[in-house]
Amino acid sequence: MLLGEFEHSIDDKGRVAIPARFREQLGEGFILTKGFEPCLQAFPKPLWAELAAKIDRLPLGNPQARNMRRLLFAPAAEVEIDRQGRILVPQALREYADLTEEVLITGMHTYFELWSGQRWRVLQAELNGSGASIAEQMADLGI
Repeated sequence: MLLGEFEHSIDDKGRVAIPARFREQLGEGFILTKGFEPCLQAFPKPLWAELAAKIDRLPLGNPQARNMRRLLFAPAAEVEIDRQGRILVPQALREYADLTEEVLITGMHTYFELWSGQRWRVLQAELNGSGASIAEQMADLGI
């Protein structure tokens, strides 16, 4: 399981360390792509393969299905973890997520996200005041 929050810095070359407990579960690398919010999503290769297969089954005639492909596949990059436990985040993805200095790596159970520290704090402030509303919405979904 990929859980927890970890604060790291990104260097001038775009390298960021991946938490050791995540590296143990990821093997040599994973897939990095744009998130639905202005963050990055990182998928272990087996999970990415499952997600890609589901998206591949969507009809090409459906505009939302095509947009989902564009959103996830076009910016995606296969990244490898170096000997120091770091990855190189491609420039376009760094710009999308505004990763300039402080990076928050957040476990999402089966995948993880990379956030700019500032954006993560703003999101957390919003979420901290909406727990009851989120719980109600989850109840409506049967969770």
